[in-house]
Amino acid sequence: MPDTLNGLRVLVTRPAHQSEELLSQLKQEGAVATPFPLLQISPIDEGHSTFHQIKQYILDLDLYQHVIFISPNAAFYGGEWIDQYWPQLPVKVNWYAIGNKTAQVLNNYGIDASQSPLGYNSEALLTLPELQQVKGEKVLIIRGAGGRAKLADELSARGAQVSYAELYMRDCPNYKNIDIVQSLTPTPDAILISSGEALQNLEQLVQQAELSTDSLKSCHIIVPSDRVKNTARAMGFKRITTASGPDNQAMMDTLKQ
Repeated sequence: MPDTLNGLRVLVTRPAHQSEELLSQLKQEGAVATPFPLLQISPIDEGHSTFHQIKQYILDLDLYQHVIFISPNAAFYGGEWIDQYWPQLPVKVNWYAIGNKTAQVLNNYGIDASQSPLGYNSEALLTLPELQQVKGEKVLIIRGAGGRAKLADELSARGAQVSYAELYMRDCPNYKNIDIVQSLTPTPDAILISSGEALQNLEQLVQQAELSTDSLKSCHIIVPSDRVKNTARAMGFKRITTASGPDNQAMMDTLKQ
């Protein structure tokens, strides 16, 4: 494989358990790839106040007409829950995935999920014909704690009864200042960003380590959507490129351009 990214310093900010393949691809292409996760993913455990409510949602899966997984993390943790309580999947449930990677993870659990050909976000999923006439139907959205309300708001407006099963927490990782400085010095040529939340965590960590936000915001960042691009622009980032999606190939293709 030719070294098309030879010497390019690239910061990879995906959660640690999701970055190995991308780091490997970058190094094969000659890039100097540095892992710097900007989200820490922690599953809800039995000690959490919402654990028993989540368990009830999973036990009641057969009462829902539509179950939506919003990310690969939601698919993984959701798949683990479902695998535990449903040796055979409930019938007459319509399964949905936001993004191809999410659908791939669900496939590992025997769940064949529909996805939109139009994109990797809530707006694209909402265009699916199966989600147009949902008055009186029950929808379960499987995701992490917090996040956008767009999907639930729109489906509720269409008459659906929407519930959230929030299976994990997304937090800013706890870094020592020396680790932040070493990862961000010298300033990377490119930073791969997966969400607006990750961007905000990056800014927070830079301020914590008392590094220059000016040099950070002049760095070239690659984002997965126009929504994250708008967030980046509002935060003062100057060089922003939008990839065709959040997956590894889209990020690699954009870097090569």
